[in-house]
Amino acid sequence: MPYQINSTGIPLEPEEGRWMPRVLLGYDGNGRPIYEPTRQFELRWGLKTPGQVWQIQEWFETIGATGTISADLPRYAWPAYEFRTYSGIYMNELEVGSFFTENYRDVTLLLTNITTEEV
Repeated sequence: MPYQINSTGIPLEPEEGRWMPRVLLGYDGNGRPIYEPTRQFELRWGLKTPGQVWQIQEWFETIGATGTISADLPRYAWPAYEFRTYSGIYMNELEVGSFFTENYRDVTLLLTNITTEEV
C-alpha cells in the first residue's frame, strides 16, 4: 500500500488520489495571481458496500484527527511517480456520498495544509 497516514496503511486502497488546485486568494497590483501557500490532496473511493465504508471509517477514527498528521503521498509535480512523506497535514472528516443500489458512492478524504517542495 503506497498511501499511508501516520505510518498506517489504509485498509482499502483508494481508487484515485489527486492534488487539488490551490485556492486563488486574489491578484496583486500588477494583476499577478496570489495563491494559498499550501496544497490539498484528495483520496477517493468509488462504489463501496456499507461494510467497506465502515472499514474506512473505523480506520479513520483509529488514526485520529485531533492534531497534525504525516502522510505518504505521490510527490507533487515530480518527474517520476514516487511517494514522499509530508508532515504538518490536517485531515478533514471522511465524506460519504449517496446510496446507489445498496452501496455508497464517492467516499472522499481531503488532506489539507500540505507544503510541497518547489519544482
